[in-house]
Amino acid sequence: MNATDLPNAEPVERIRRWHAELREIRRDLHAHPELGFEERRTSDLVAARLAAWGIEVHRGLAKTGVIGVVRGKKTSSGRSVGLRADMDCLPMHETGDVPYRSRHPGRMHACGHDGHTAMLLGAARYLQETRNFDGTVVLIFQPAEEGGAGGKVMVEEGLFERFPCDAVYALHNWPGLPPGKIAVRAGPVMAATDEIRIVVRGRGGHGAMPHLAVDPVVASAQIVSALQTIASRNASPLDSVVVSICSMETSQTNVFNVIPDAVTLVGTVRTFRPETRDMAERRIREIVAGIAAAMGGAGDIDYRRGYPATVNSEAEAAFAARVGARVFGAGNVVTDHEPTMGGEDFSYMLQARPGAYIFLGQGGLERGCMLHNPNYDFNDEVIPLGAGFLAALAEESLPIA
Repeated sequence: MNATDLPNAEPVERIRRWHAELREIRRDLHAHPELGFEERRTSDLVAARLAAWGIEVHRGLAKTGVIGVVRGKKTSSGRSVGLRADMDCLPMHETGDVPYRSRHPGRMHACGHDGHTAMLLGAARYLQETRNFDGTVVLIFQPAEEGGAGGKVMVEEGLFERFPCDAVYALHNWPGLPPGKIAVRAGPVMAATDEIRIVVRGRGGHGAMPHLAVDPVVASAQIVSALQTIASRNASPLDSVVVSICSMETSQTNVFNVIPDAVTLVGTVRTFRPETRDMAERRIREIVAGIAAAMGGAGDIDYRRGYPATVNSEAEAAFAARVGARVFGAGNVVTDHEPTMGGEDFSYMLQARPGAYIFLGQGGLERGCMLHNPNYDFNDEVIPLGAGFLAALAEESLPIA
């Protein structure tokens, strides 16, 4: 990419000057991954870098969150925009053999949050040095995206009351897109993520005399099959719902001739629409209770709602696509990218403020390495691209008249 080829590639080209430094920050974070709400070293590093560049720093939201505030050459517009990066790692063991691999067994940056943090730091430095906007940019370094709902905690603890934002944006690397491309669309882009734990209770007995028992294994098998009718027979063919039973555990194991007393089923439910989410929960309860009772047993259900669907507002998604076209070229912006059934706690911020969640191409899928893979690694070559795009979002959201 050359700055002379595109109308707003200047942030990318300027940030390229610091590419080596940002790459080393990213690799340092990769070597020292921290789980949700434990990102103390990461937060210290982020806060120190921001302060060194003269950026106003605030700490304490959601335990380890860091907020940076950059004011433009003018602030008469009274407008502000938020840019968010997540900082936590996953509880996984890294199998890759890079020199900067995780130094902590059982912890790994397998989703690229190290890269997201580095990119937002690059955008922060650029925005502080140029300040070529009218308003305020809020840099949101968020903890605990991976299951801890750090985004929800930040919102509940007053993120947008303390640091007002007219809109908020987040960027996530995506191995399914090549470097130099982005994907953004209006509406749902990530699913709601609910957990189900079902205990099917029967009466144990001898495997050779099943008529004297109430077999929860057979009942569980019927339940697993019947749950699939929620997608095929209860949801509209134009809607999306996934009900996956991912684990089955009996109260009696490793004995070939004993019918257990109970079976535990654990799984996930993914939906985009609130109405579909409600329907799926209702039907799961009905199916489990009905089949268990029909076969002489009982079923207990613990249904836990996780992150809501991540839904981009129409105006902000269209705006992000226009900025992407000016930074990367119109041919490198995908506006019909299929939503994914994965989940994201940026959804809580989008419930509080309009905004958009954008995928940044980083490649790697051709090597069979998607996110949450123990061999995953962030592509350092896209750091200036993502950082420059974030900076351009801020500048173009807050133009100087």
